[in-house]
Amino acid sequence: MASGKADHALERLVFFSDAVFAIAITLLVIEIHPPELRRGEGAAGHLAALARLTPNFIGFAVSFGVIGAFWAGHHRAFTLARRYHGGVVIWNLALLGAIAFVPFVTAFMSVNYNMVVPALFYWGWIVLTALLNLKVNSIATGPAMVGEDGGAGGEAARAVPRRSRAVLLGAVAALLIAMLAPLAAPAGMATIPLWIRLQTRMSRPPAA
Repeated sequence: MASGKADHALERLVFFSDAVFAIAITLLVIEIHPPELRRGEGAAGHLAALARLTPNFIGFAVSFGVIGAFWAGHHRAFTLARRYHGGVVIWNLALLGAIAFVPFVTAFMSVNYNMVVPALFYWGWIVLTALLNLKVNSIATGPAMVGEDGGAGGEAARAVPRRSRAVLLGAVAALLIAMLAPLAAPAGMATIPLWIRLQTRMSRPPAA
């Protein structure tokens, strides 16, 4: 913790959260079922079976990156937190519930590859998760848990909500792209660095 002192309630919340993130990210691969082939099937058959799993592999890679990004932001926020605050619990549980559901929406989108409704369901869920992520990280780096002045984190504490908003904007961009081109939707998440840079620029005081 930023204060260097043990806050057992805060530690338990962080440990529990890390466990949920770890389980969710592991469950992604469980949704990829090995192909069943006839005994003695040749190399061509094995390669064709693997090729048919390409949507599942892509879905795994996308969701692994998405959950990883949410975990990184959560980790960054709670590393800066100095003390526990009860107000974060319900929002954190809601975020963890959304994260735990990601393997299902990933499997649904992968099975229905390049279809608009599954893609919208997936990216809509990621937008909801990003909203919850923003709320949790804002509380964790706000006055209630860090201090009125941002505490030891200073600018780092103020940067966390900016990053969380950038993730949300990236998810919204992916959702909008999915309406027209489901396969290209993950490109929306690639805009996250641009949103971070734009917010950083906007937060700078005007030159004298």
